[in-house]
Amino acid sequence: MFYLTYKIFSSFSRRERQILLGIFLTFLVSGFFVSLNAYYSATKEQPALGGRYLEGVIGQPTFINPLLASNSEADADLIEIIYSDLHDLIEKFEVSNDKKVWTLILKNDLRWSDGKKLTADDVVFTIEALQDPDNRSPLAPAWQGAVIEKINENEVRFTLKAPYAFFADNLKILKIAPKHIFGGIPVANLKLSAYNLEPVASGPYKFNHLTTEKDGFISEIFLTTNPYYHQKPPFIPELVFKFYRNEQNLIRDFNLKKISGFGGLNPENTTDLQIHHQLVQLYLPRYYAIFLNSSLQPAFKDKTLRQALDRAINKKKLIKEVFADYAALAEGPIPPTLAGYDKSVYENLNTPDTPNPQIPNNLELHLVVPDIHFLIKSAKLIKEDWEKLGVKLTTTVLGINDINRNIIRNREYPLLIFGNILKSSPDIYAFWHSSEKFHPGLNLSLYENGKIDKLLEQVRQELDKEKRQLALTEIQKIIRDEVPAIFLFNPTYLYVAPPELQGFDNAFLATPAHRFENIAKWHLKTRRTFEN
Repeated sequence: MFYLTYKIFSSFSRRERQILLGIFLTFLVSGFFVSLNAYYSATKEQPALGGRYLEGVIGQPTFINPLLASNSEADADLIEIIYSDLHDLIEKFEVSNDKKVWTLILKNDLRWSDGKKLTADDVVFTIEALQDPDNRSPLAPAWQGAVIEKINENEVRFTLKAPYAFFADNLKILKIAPKHIFGGIPVANLKLSAYNLEPVASGPYKFNHLTTEKDGFISEIFLTTNPYYHQKPPFIPELVFKFYRNEQNLIRDFNLKKISGFGGLNPENTTDLQIHHQLVQLYLPRYYAIFLNSSLQPAFKDKTLRQALDRAINKKKLIKEVFADYAALAEGPIPPTLAGYDKSVYENLNTPDTPNPQIPNNLELHLVVPDIHFLIKSAKLIKEDWEKLGVKLTTTVLGINDINRNIIRNREYPLLIFGNILKSSPDIYAFWHSSEKFHPGLNLSLYENGKIDKLLEQVRQELDKEKRQLALTEIQKIIRDEVPAIFLFNPTYLYVAPPELQGFDNAFLATPAHRFENIAKWHLKTRRTFEN
């Protein structure tokens, strides 16, 4: 057969053989692509198990424990990955007709990463530990007035003093802590536990080990998949958190491929990334504003002055020069990323070039600025804008801890540039209700408006979404017109990831740590499977 084919082929002229060979090669190539196309049409790309992900973080973990207050982003990141939300542990829940009683039924056979059973006792313990005054948890207000009781091993009941429209949101962000680990420790001594750095939890990953440098600086924490995780296990078997003292060293290691990704990139440093990467823009429910304290600066009682100071700031210039356009304009007390934001309230706002009213002669103002690069730079540009009005502005830059412990606690600022970080709901009671004017409240402008107070209370208790939206719209209108604060910007959260990372589908985050909310779906590898 082959001999006969060879004899026939040899009988052709050279030109005929070239044509025949070309036809044959064309047939082979066409067949290959037809087969390849058929394969891709009949299969679907799926996440595959494998790989190792190294996350770079600036700072140090101190308390990887949801029961303890911490300003550490490293703690928040690790808590998000290692601990489970109560909402994810629930099989179902029932709500009474008056919306005051919530009965939660846990999933069956929940376990901690050490294999111990996770039960209603752990839920009750967590709530009571957060409510304990000795703990001084910033989460305590969210559970104030909520009485929890164990019904049986898999069932708990919350009884509220009044209906709370956003109670389900609280369940989504509550991390459950193990009673068998912390239950025997007085709340005041929780910070002394070794489990704060070697946690036992119930999330998709579990603590494996950590490494430290000679000076005690924690350099790495290694996580592996939790075999007792109650949902589908993660695709990436191992996570490593590498900790850095500054962003310069972190970016250096990223360029050397010693880490896979990191969050919170300074927009000014985007050009320092030298290797191929994804730059993911994420949006947080927060804003930065200048809060005006009329008790220390009586001139701020004049509404026209407040409006003039607001309009004089070229906010678009701030966003361009300070953030390289990686920020959004902040318009009011509810960011656009949250339900309840009403765009129509802000459509006809005056621009910075609007004629300004008469400014008091020789007006001197003082602004307290946190020692954060973009806020210092913003304050400089704001000073230039206000000088055009004839206003002299001096600034004092202080560390964030000093501002929190002294300046804000005692309301010792005529002007303060600061950020308000909201949750996943438009409950802004703590920021604008008159009862929150003083510590530990967060009403930084010491704003007092009886109508606003009633509306804020209505928003909390109104279960009808349309009526709640009407109240939220009215709140935004009043605060827009009264100008108790000068809203500036909402910086975009920049996450740097390797090109091969997939499954990262968060666009809006409640906190920076929530970028890990769906980490079990992250994957570095894929495979193709035939569709049914």
